[in-house]
Amino acid sequence: MLTFDQVHFYYKKGEPVIDNMSFTIKEGEFVAVVGANGCGKSTIAKLMDGLLLPKEGHVKYREFDTSEPADVARIREQIGFVFQNPDNQFITTTVLDEVIFGLENIRVPREKMRIRAEQALQAVRMKDYAEAAPHQLSGGQKQKVAIAAILAMRPRIIIFDEATSMLDPQGRKEMLFIMHELHRQGMTIIHITHHMEEVLSVERVLLIHQGRLEFDGDPLPFFEAVPAAGYLLDQPFAVRLHKTLGLRAPLMADWKEMFRSQWSMS
Repeated sequence: MLTFDQVHFYYKKGEPVIDNMSFTIKEGEFVAVVGANGCGKSTIAKLMDGLLLPKEGHVKYREFDTSEPADVARIREQIGFVFQNPDNQFITTTVLDEVIFGLENIRVPREKMRIRAEQALQAVRMKDYAEAAPHQLSGGQKQKVAIAAILAMRPRIIIFDEATSMLDPQGRKEMLFIMHELHRQGMTIIHITHHMEEVLSVERVLLIHQGRLEFDGDPLPFFEAVPAAGYLLDQPFAVRLHKTLGLRAPLMADWKEMFRSQWSMS
């Protein structure tokens, strides 16, 4: 499991970005991290992977501590990171080489590299683009390649840091499908997002406000109880419609099913 234990972090002393934060993410969870711009979401993601180190407190994955230099490499083998802009991750000239590059970094035997790379590309439906140049792909395709590069290394956790924010609706839909499929297969997914519609289908929500953890729980109680406007968040269409119509049925993750059940009660 991944644990924040009284974590404090700042870029400028006296101006905390993360203030005494504690929580634990268990193996196999699907967690969304939400909050207004500048609240500390991306900083949390970088602390999880050891890209940033706490000024106080500890971030641990299982028995490994990001503050221990000898542990950081082990942590990064187990925690993959998909950034907002996939172009920032590409350094090779073909899709296949991009996936293999990560395997070289973790010293996978050469005879296994191509097999693992092709399996990862197949998992995100990008095997047909193995010889394509990454910069010629669409935004959604680039994100799939970035995911394949992580999958080939066989991590236990993948952090998606605003990975859907630069995609069109179809690209977002495909990216969410991949996240949920990976979760179904047992992967721990941490999805940092400002798209509230994407939060309805996760298992757990962490709301960050001014560097503090304001809510930690199921998404449906979150939308029913937390005043989104007070945290500069947009409510999903299903939540707004549910409240506008004054529906008696409880809010459900599957909003279409929610309305079908409501009409059948009428």
